[in-house]
Amino acid sequence: MKNLTPAAPAPQVPAPLKNAPSRTEPRPERSTGSRIGELLQRQGVLAVLLTVILIASFVYPTFASLDNARGVTVQASFLAIVALGMTLVIITGGIDLSVGSVFALGGVLAAWASQWGFLAALLVPLVVCGAIGLLNGLLIARANMAPFIVTLATLLAARGMLLAFTDEGATTYLVPKDSAFAELGQGSVWGFGHPILIALVLFGAGGLLLQRTSFGQTLFAVGGSSDAATLMGLPVARTKILVYTLSGLLAGLAGALNAARLSSGVTIIGVGMELDAISAVVIGGTLLIGGAGSVSGTLWGVLLLAVIQNLINQIGSLNSSYQSVVSGGFLIVVVVAQRYLARSRRTT
Repeated sequence: MKNLTPAAPAPQVPAPLKNAPSRTEPRPERSTGSRIGELLQRQGVLAVLLTVILIASFVYPTFASLDNARGVTVQASFLAIVALGMTLVIITGGIDLSVGSVFALGGVLAAWASQWGFLAALLVPLVVCGAIGLLNGLLIARANMAPFIVTLATLLAARGMLLAFTDEGATTYLVPKDSAFAELGQGSVWGFGHPILIALVLFGAGGLLLQRTSFGQTLFAVGGSSDAATLMGLPVARTKILVYTLSGLLAGLAGALNAARLSSGVTIIGVGMELDAISAVVIGGTLLIGGAGSVSGTLWGVLLLAVIQNLINQIGSLNSSYQSVVSGGFLIVVVVAQRYLARSRRTT
């Protein structure tokens, strides 16, 4: 007989659990301090703006007049358009120092081209200024050059082009009176100038771009971490090229609108405008390191700077140089507050 070894018993497989409840990890709740910090970063500048307006209206009755409000908003509209482009750039973690010179160059080119009609007066500055922005984007995104160095170089180049085009400022190009282009800068709807309405439309489009499109989410991702965005398959280089091009286009458009309002291409404007735009963006809650920001905050930041300037004019005994002192003080406070709020959110 053959010795038969018994077969090993089959391993016992546990029966599946019936009606086993699915376990989901609870989402960690944000602390109250974290929520308050985020709210202050986003809307703190609006609270400051409303407070300053309220106090100024009680102290100076002429401040709250409709005519004064129109003057403040018209003057702020040009900086607002430039700051909108700066917001997109800073959200990606970059900087654009060329916008002041591009703004001035756009105004001169628009005044020069206005002799050939409305379309020429708009298209010439947009094409040239957009090309400067495109150059910035290509050098930064493709050649991996530092944004500070690249835009500083184009700042000098744009200002040099402006001086060469106007014979060192000796030639001033005038916009024909009663032309359609002059009406674009000097006309109004319901008492509010066209530049104000154009700025509001652009900010509305910018808000939709950031919050409702994949391109806007890509901006935040690139600003948060460019390397991580690349690993995610996002078009990092193309995104940077687009935002710098948009910044150049918006600066050129603002310059063209300013030339239409002044009926001439002024050569001495735009000096230091890039610093005002950066200040408005940072005061509005956009982080200089990128990855966070909003166009609404930038709009409130621009209006706050404009209100401060107007309030200094209302006082009368102070000159305009005090605006730089106050703006610098606001900027220091906001940057310190941003660092504190970011640190408190990391620890909660």
